[in-house]
Amino acid sequence: MSTQTGSREGNLLFPIFLKIDQLQLLIVGGGNVGLEKLEALLKNNPDAKVTLVGTTIKPEIVAVAEKHSGIKLVNRSFEPQDLEGVDVLLLATDSRETHIQIRALAKERGILTNVADTPDLCDFYLGSTVKKGDLKIGISTNGKSPTFAKRFRELLEEAVPEDVDQLLHNLQQLRNTLKGDFQEKVRVLNEHTASLVEKTNS
Repeated sequence: MSTQTGSREGNLLFPIFLKIDQLQLLIVGGGNVGLEKLEALLKNNPDAKVTLVGTTIKPEIVAVAEKHSGIKLVNRSFEPQDLEGVDVLLLATDSRETHIQIRALAKERGILTNVADTPDLCDFYLGSTVKKGDLKIGISTNGKSPTFAKRFRELLEEAVPEDVDQLLHNLQQLRNTLKGDFQEKVRVLNEHTASLVEKTNS
């Protein structure tokens, strides 16, 4: 039996979509980068559960927190006990040394960590996303160019029609009425979605 798992070149990241309203997230850093991370999380799910710790917290972050009950702000320096119960950690201070120290503590606890603008310290990256109803598309450049990911996201946002959510609903209804095994259901759904590719290429 072959053990080959595919090419080792290119982007080897494994994409997943997290239910961040069911996880506890921690952001360390209350400046511009912390705000950017917080807004990215809330854009994907306004019900995200996020604690943000920072010695200084921007007024814009306070304003965002006032609109979301799942956001907790802690105005002080990071302390190791802040990691208790945390599932995902985002480090957004202006100190690499601080990031290294906190990441080491997180590693001991098995907490997945993202470190702003420091790919070598990241367990995962926050990619750009396109959201149209229930359709969500994640974009990753393997940490090489967030700017390209942003521009490509803008391109997809224009290209994907606004009524795609109705299409997804119709396909779900169709899937629920199909008989037969998994392969037969896939075959029928493939037939119904083939026209989408034809329209795109025309």
